[in-house]
Amino acid sequence: MSTPNKYETHLDRNAANHVPLSPLTFLRRTAQVYPRRTAIVHGSIKRSWGETYDRCRRLASALAQHGVGLGDTVSVMAPNTPEAFEPTFGVPMTGGVLNALNVRLDADTIAFTLDHAETKVLITDTEFSKVMKPALEKASVKPLVIDVDDPQGKGGERLGSLTYEAFLATGDPHFEWSLPEDEWQAISLNYTSGTTGNPKGVVYHHRGAYLNAVGNVMVWSMSQHPVYLWTLPMFHCNGWCFPWTITAMAGTHVCLRQVAAKPIYDALADHHVTHFCGAPIIMSMLINATEEERRDIGKGIKMMTAAAPPPASVIERLERLGIEITHVYGLTEVYGPVTVCAWHEMWNELSIEQQALFKARQGVAYQTLEGVMVGNPETLEPVPANGEVMGEVFMRGNTVMKGYLKNPKATDEAFRGGWFHTGDLGVMHENGYIELKDRSKDIIISGGENISTIEVEGVLYRHPAVLEAAVVARPDEKWGETPCAFVTLRDGQEATEQELIQFCRDSLAHYKCPKTIVFTDLPKTSTGKIQKFVLRDRAKDLNA
Repeated sequence: MSTPNKYETHLDRNAANHVPLSPLTFLRRTAQVYPRRTAIVHGSIKRSWGETYDRCRRLASALAQHGVGLGDTVSVMAPNTPEAFEPTFGVPMTGGVLNALNVRLDADTIAFTLDHAETKVLITDTEFSKVMKPALEKASVKPLVIDVDDPQGKGGERLGSLTYEAFLATGDPHFEWSLPEDEWQAISLNYTSGTTGNPKGVVYHHRGAYLNAVGNVMVWSMSQHPVYLWTLPMFHCNGWCFPWTITAMAGTHVCLRQVAAKPIYDALADHHVTHFCGAPIIMSMLINATEEERRDIGKGIKMMTAAAPPPASVIERLERLGIEITHVYGLTEVYGPVTVCAWHEMWNELSIEQQALFKARQGVAYQTLEGVMVGNPETLEPVPANGEVMGEVFMRGNTVMKGYLKNPKATDEAFRGGWFHTGDLGVMHENGYIELKDRSKDIIISGGENISTIEVEGVLYRHPAVLEAAVVARPDEKWGETPCAFVTLRDGQEATEQELIQFCRDSLAHYKCPKTIVFTDLPKTSTGKIQKFVLRDRAKDLNA
């Protein structure tokens, strides 16, 4: 008979010593401690943390009155505005699940998403009515539609019976919300294109959201009261968890509806911004801005960037502007960024050019991620840490998704062997830092958006003149990568580059469409498989 563990005898979990981890607690604490500090800035609108907490509770109360409860989905179609931020707290306060929609998607994809998520309430900015109206007509679900009329927006047709402000007016600012009984409870649903046309629904839980929000604080050595500019879309992995991060630190969220060089420079200067995030396209906007667009922004502003590794030359030029770059890496399936190029003081002695080469690496795991490994995709054996042998990047820990909604097969494949399979190829350096070399799933990341090559190829194959098509990434200074299509035409058929591009634009969101068409015979293996690595090299040569 084994001896009882003395540390487990009469030392049980109870309400006094165990509470589920949830980022909802960040808002409550900040509103209690700093009720008068500025929480939100949006044009002429300035709201305190006390006001913001009341509005989030009003939203939760109004949603609850309309039947939103445990496991119900609330979808939001909005740019970086207060109406996109408030649901990150108001929806989970009801036990519901937030689904932030990508504002660049087409009606068919949105309709699929609404149906797959079983959306019960839709909050949508009227600027996107032209795509949301046909999406709602095509969708089987018929959610309650709440319209957002933002004076800073371009406006559009109202699709619902209530405006956002009228809806909030029906809610109780003293709504008594509670933490989830289990921190494993879903908090949000984010869709990723993956390797097929149909997006997969990635499910986050309260525990992971809490931890990754804290991880952002740690890797950025963030102090109290940061001023954060929203250039990164809030629909990207719930804004990389920064709605929760900045709230935890009693910071200020500076909303930016229009992401362009002049509004970014104006916001950086006018609001004394300390931190912001964005894909390499944001870096290009700042670097290539005209003199009329630029403002004096001072020194020491911190920027976190991810997506396709930014060229070292881009990092170098941005740091000469006085912006300090932190390069991170992650995926939708891991709450956004989970590795960081953690800096060493000795690297400060290097030239800016040499520093930029180091900063382009994806680095090491966040303190809140259990592990990162580069290994053989079949055996999961680690590759040698020599910076040369490529393998697949694997991750495990509390900030890995619950899984894919209604897709057990994809979930099991993603978690085979007890690791999350990213599908990205990289190397492990001697110092334990990873560096991405390729994307085994052929996903193109353009301006921070995932583009499935299979989806684009499927549209090209529908053109009567196209015999074969293969799509790969072409490096692009502005967008990071853009789709480049290699096409073989049928005998006796003709088609121009512009004709095929327009054909794609008629069926796809415009950012997914090829920017370049090359007419050629496709290189193949002896078994007939198209050699995409050859095409990727050709696409790179187009820039030479």
